[in-house]
Parts: sequence; C-alpha cells; structure tokens
Amino acid sequence: MPDYDFIIIGAGSAGCVLADRLSRSGKYQVAIVEAGGPDSHPYIKLPIGYGRTFFNPKINWKFTAQPDAGLAGRAAYWPRGKVLGGSSSINALVYCRGLKHDFEDWAMPGWDWPAIQTAYREIETRIAPDGTQSGTGPLHVTNVARRAHPIKENYLAAGRALGLPISDSFNGDAPEGLGLYEITTKSGMRHSAAAAFLRPALKRPNVTLIKNQLVDTLTFTGARATGLKLASGQTLTARREVILSAGAIGSVQILQRAGIGPGATLQKLGIQTRIDNPNVGGNLQDHLGINYYYKSTVPTLNNRLAPWWGKALCGVQYLATRGGPLSLSVNQCGGFVRAMPGSGPADTQLYFNPATYTTAPDGRREIINPDPFAGFLISFQPCRPQSRGRVDISAPAPEAPPLINPNSLATDHDRAEVLAGARLVQRLMATAPLQAITKAPLGPTPDQLDDAAILADFAQRGGTVFHPVATCRMAANAETGVTDARLRLFGATGLRVVDASSMPNLTSGNTNAPTIMLAWRAADLILADQA
Repeated sequence: MPDYDFIIIGAGSAGCVLADRLSRSGKYQVAIVEAGGPDSHPYIKLPIGYGRTFFNPKINWKFTAQPDAGLAGRAAYWPRGKVLGGSSSINALVYCRGLKHDFEDWAMPGWDWPAIQTAYREIETRIAPDGTQSGTGPLHVTNVARRAHPIKENYLAAGRALGLPISDSFNGDAPEGLGLYEITTKSGMRHSAAAAFLRPALKRPNVTLIKNQLVDTLTFTGARATGLKLASGQTLTARREVILSAGAIGSVQILQRAGIGPGATLQKLGIQTRIDNPNVGGNLQDHLGINYYYKSTVPTLNNRLAPWWGKALCGVQYLATRGGPLSLSVNQCGGFVRAMPGSGPADTQLYFNPATYTTAPDGRREIINPDPFAGFLISFQPCRPQSRGRVDISAPAPEAPPLINPNSLATDHDRAEVLAGARLVQRLMATAPLQAITKAPLGPTPDQLDDAAILADFAQRGGTVFHPVATCRMAANAETGVTDARLRLFGATGLRVVDASSMPNLTSGNTNAPTIMLAWRAADLILADQA
C-alpha cells in the first residue's frame, strides 16, 4: 500500500499543473494516476494532426452523449483525452484566457480578475509574431498571425466593413473583436500540459506517475479521504490530500462510485450513499457551435493538403523548418463579438478556417484530408449558454460508460443566441471582402433560411465544441455546488476537485486556458493550507 502526501487523479490539463507545482519544493511525495498511456503518438505532437486523434480509442475516451431533444434527438460524440496531457494533447490548440466578466461572474473569494490575471502571467511564455518572447512561464503561447492563411485579410476586412473591432490578441487588454487565435505550440510542436508541466515534474524524485490505470473508487476513514482503490485492486494512500482532476466527466464518475452524488441515483445502482449531493454531475455547461461551408474562388489550405504531393511538400517543409501549415491549428481566425441586440458584453465566438472537410465521413474531422477543392468555413458558438445538463454513472463498474445528458438549447435565451449568431454570419458573408472569395455555399447557409429553418438546421447539424465544465462546481454551499472556493469537497476532508468540473460557470471561449489557470491557482491554495 504505497503512500504519498498528495495523490492526483488524472494527468490532464489540471493534473499536470498540480503535479508540477505541488512537487517543486521537494517537501511532498506526489503521485499522479492516469487512465491513459503516454503521449507519444506522432499526431499529438503535430499541431494540425488533431483531426487524426479525434477518433483514436488508444488516446481518446470516445464518449457518446444520450439522445438530446435539443439536437433533434441525436446522440452526440464527446471526445476527451485518455492520454498524458488529457484533452490538451488532442485539442485544436486554441488558447483563450476568457473575458473579464466571465470570472467576475464566478464571484468566489480568491478568484477575482486581478488574481486570475496574475496567474495567467505566471503560467505563460508568450511568443510574438516576430518570434520575440515575453514572460517566463512554463506554457508557450504562440501568436501565429503572420503565418496564417492569406484569406485572413478578407475576414478581417469583412469585420471592419460591419464596424466590428479588431483585436490584436484575445488574451490581451482588448480581447473583443475579430482577430487571429494564439495557440499552445513550442518550436512548431504542440505544447500540451504534459509537455509544459508534467515533464519537468517527472524529473524530480518525489513524483510518481502511474499510467494505464483506472481508478475504481476512493477510500475513507470517517469523513476523511485517505486514498483510492485502482480497478486492478491496488490501494494507494494519501497522507494529506486526494485531488480529483479527472475532468468534467471523469471526476463525477469517481465521486459517484465512491457514494458522493445524488442519493436516489446511487441507491438504484446499489451504491451506499456517503454524501447526498445532487450537484455532483449537475450544472453541466458546454458550448454549442455550427459550421457553414463555402467553395472559394481563391486557393485555401485544401489546395495544399488535399493532393498527396501537397501533403508531401508540407511534410518536408515541416521537418525542415517546423513551419508551414502542419505547424498551425486549422482554427486560425475568429473572435468575440456582440451578436445580440443591446450593449452587453461579447456573446458570440467566431471561427474562420481556410479549409473544409465536407467529404469526410459523417461527424469526422479529417483535417489532413480536406476537400479536393478550394473552400473555407465560418462558424459561431454562443459564449454563455443558460441550458444546464448533467452527467451520471450508468453502473458501479469503473469501465462503464457515463450517462451524459447535455440538455442542449433548452431555453429561449439560448435559441435566441443561435439566431443572432447565424444572422451575424449572414451579415459577414454579405460583405464585399468575403463575397470576393465565395464561389458557392456547400450545404445550408443562413441567407437561405428563415428563423425556424436556422434553428432546425442547428438542431440537425450543430453540436458540442467540446468544452464541458461545472459538473462539480465551486459554490458558496452544498445546496448550490460541490466544492468551496478552495476547491475542498463539501462534507469531506482531505478531498478536492481541481479541473474544469470545478468552474462555477462556463467561460466565453475555449476552456483549456481557464482549466490550466484554475489548477495553478488551486496549487497556491493547497500549499497554503499545508502550513
């Protein structure tokens, strides 16, 4: 029965950060337990290769949600990383801190905007378009604006034609507007949480990595968490704390198997209730988006990456220089804008990609096999949906799939935001700069549809943007959440939840950066509590 000071469950974005920061002093023995294996797959390292990890069962949980009434009864595919680095090893690399009001809405002690900004500055080494660096943080965040596809200029000009602001950086002082996404790459390769945080931690003698091991349940002495039991039967003990960092799905599953969750649900599965808290698995929030595709009058990434010889040339360029299309995310342009009437904060996130993949098998993102003709896509997602779903276990066995009920588009507000986002896309596409590069639409587009048809099309084709959060949200009390502001589980001691599930609310943009920030701040709190 090996024992450690801290046991971290999950080597994803949050767990890697915790492993690094809790072990730096050398005072504490830290174990990190990961269900997946090493992040050595070549398409993990290759930035544009994330399309090839999208359905790979060796590194992806490949979850499926329950049929969703808001999405025409479809059962959506929910990829999540099952590998060192978690979803930071298989995502599209976009790094967005989130907008100021996102965190003001958290309204939790210690999580104010100045503290969060300080954490981000400590985390990041920022690479400017000319290659100069600022900051000394472990995570490299690269501005690739100069290397993005030339049709970015048409997109930015379209924004100017509508009077939309242009942002130099979505992670800067003026994040609202259209611009180019920054990505987590270092020297042309993906800089995942495993690369940035876990690798340095594993060089220390006080860090133990246990991979390819499912956690069965948690162990307790009275109300105190004392460790965990692996599916293999092995037990690990924690002298100080057990920290759940298994993500918005995995952390819920482990807590519920340990008897912490909605009592009625657990009793039906034959699990003795330790802490009856229906918020465990509740309050599920996620971004939903939709793509609109167009044939282009000018060459796009399709022209370079569709033919075999184009792939070969890009491969040679990448190997020689760590540059070219393979060194970038396909999500190159985007922004945060106000699509809804009124003067509120930005409510819609945009994407503008110089590629299409409409000929790929249904639902797949074969980005390295794009369409054999020039094309581009424009996409939007409402930033702060009000619909709430939940996650529950389907059986006590650790290998049993979760029950994910997104409850998409369940409010009038969310449906109104879909209409506003679609009409914004329509206005952008009607501008002269984008008309100049548009040959024909590929499938339905907003200009062809009335409001009812836009909603119907969204229900048929829209879906998750893979940002689930808040299923173990921090809150003022157990009536409204699962952990307190220091990420300590209500009703237990020696147990915290530190990952995207801990967020009180969904941030406006991509959730990898906020998850890393949350873990960085949590490490400060955990270490302070050891005094």
